[in-house]
Amino acid sequence: MRKPVIAGNWKMNMTCSQSRNYLSDFLPLVKDIPADRKIVLAPPFTAISTVANLINGNTVQLSSQNVHWEDNGAFTAEISPMMLIEHNVEYAIVGHSEPRKYFSESDEQINRRAISAQSHGLIPIVCVGESFEQRERGEAERVIRRQVEQGLEGTDLERLIVAYEPIWAIGTGKTCQAKEANRICGLIREWAASSHLIIQYGGSVKPTNIDEIMSMSDIDGVLVGGASLDPTGFARIANYKVD
Repeated sequence: MRKPVIAGNWKMNMTCSQSRNYLSDFLPLVKDIPADRKIVLAPPFTAISTVANLINGNTVQLSSQNVHWEDNGAFTAEISPMMLIEHNVEYAIVGHSEPRKYFSESDEQINRRAISAQSHGLIPIVCVGESFEQRERGEAERVIRRQVEQGLEGTDLERLIVAYEPIWAIGTGKTCQAKEANRICGLIREWAASSHLIIQYGGSVKPTNIDEIMSMSDIDGVLVGGASLDPTGFARIANYKVD
């Protein structure tokens, strides 16, 4: 059975002191979270140690926002799997649309990051998704399929999460309709040829639409950006209700 993963990506937000304040509000709101789901937080690298100490023994797990494919070396501004494991990090986001866009990350690099993460016991969250222009041109499925096939090549699909994040819905307030997101997630499962693969949706997820999103048959959780910065709102997302 696929257990949904509710992940909050803080991006370049939250100092250590802000993280402490956040968790003091957030943790009591999720202490009775149902056992049928997981909660993951992805703070910036500077706050990982702070968050790790505060969630120790709690129901919340820890993710990084990226990971390199080498254990060490001359890779300025990168972070290795070994550095993350030392702080009890369990997940690593790779292939997010922002590094794809701003740092020209390729599917090959993303694949190397995912394989490296798995080889050290981390669970990669591999992000895929199309731009507005690609969707308008009818290229969405071709683009996503390429990202899935190249990004997941050589990985263990039992220890991996795919996050479908249509780029045009990230931070724009526009949300892909739940049924359409579910259709794409179903295609991803088909292309990956794995009925056990956990597939999240990401893109303007909010407390007001989480219940509908999580009612979809092929959506196994969410990767939340801006809405995860509000502890009360993100706790409502984590405590989603499906009839």
